[in-house]
Amino acid sequence: MDFRVLQTFMVAATTENFHQTAEALFIAQPTVSQHIRQLEKELGIKLFERVGKRVRLTAAGKRYLPHAKGLLQQWHSSMEDLQAWRQGYREKLQLAVSPIIARARFSHLLHRYTKLCPDVDISIKIVDSVEIGPLVQNGQADLGLTRMVPGEFQLSTYLLYEDPIVFAVPHSGGDMEAPLPDWEQEVQSNRLLTHNHPGYWDELLLLLRQRGLSLRTMAVSQVDITKRFIEDGLGVSFLPRTAVDRDLFENRFIELPTPGLVLPKVASYLLVPKAGISEPAQHFMEILHSLYPPMPLVQPGGRT
Repeated sequence: MDFRVLQTFMVAATTENFHQTAEALFIAQPTVSQHIRQLEKELGIKLFERVGKRVRLTAAGKRYLPHAKGLLQQWHSSMEDLQAWRQGYREKLQLAVSPIIARARFSHLLHRYTKLCPDVDISIKIVDSVEIGPLVQNGQADLGLTRMVPGEFQLSTYLLYEDPIVFAVPHSGGDMEAPLPDWEQEVQSNRLLTHNHPGYWDELLLLLRQRGLSLRTMAVSQVDITKRFIEDGLGVSFLPRTAVDRDLFENRFIELPTPGLVLPKVASYLLVPKAGISEPAQHFMEILHSLYPPMPLVQPGGRT
């Protein structure tokens, strides 16, 4: 089987146009037609039918499409595995990591792990916390580092560390020695940028409204964009300290104390499949335990 032919078939099935397929693959259009005829000859069945200037999959083509996709994925995986072996890697570790954890504390962890296990080929998926549980449960990641307790039942969840929430506001541009502004006035006179982190916003908004504060909110789904908006004077927000430590140090914006308002904390968790883990994953867990003891097991509902 010529995997270039399979690649041509996959792209043609997506574009439904042989000319666009040729452009996408940087080959001549007659080559596209030749590849499709070759595949149809090997399979003994017609995969495409013409509809005007376009093409579309036949019933047989639709049936064969997922098989072609699986074959290509296996081929790419085999090439990656062989390349890793040639580079000296003997084992694999797949991690799914939330963006906040990746930016805040992950580099130090990786330095320790790569020194301990130099022959492990590490792949890292940076995804939102809500996606990490399913990835670990489905075997697409060996371990997960997340900012929320997952709903999946085939996972064990361990508490790594807790992270306080801070109130971040733009610089006023005035005297650095002047008294800090009142936090309640800042919340009410600026747009409040919300829902940039899982886990605490609904509770926090309820606490703010119970104080009788008038809020104008704008949901911003990413912490990095929220920080940029604060720096540009577009709003204020409550963010995890580990996400803003460097920004505060570099005076990109300031932290206001919130007397009278007890801010929640958020936590970081390790997700482990209950079915067992590989030796590289076990070594990774051991490093985490040395950094964040005692790493208690979290029960459903978030109890330790």
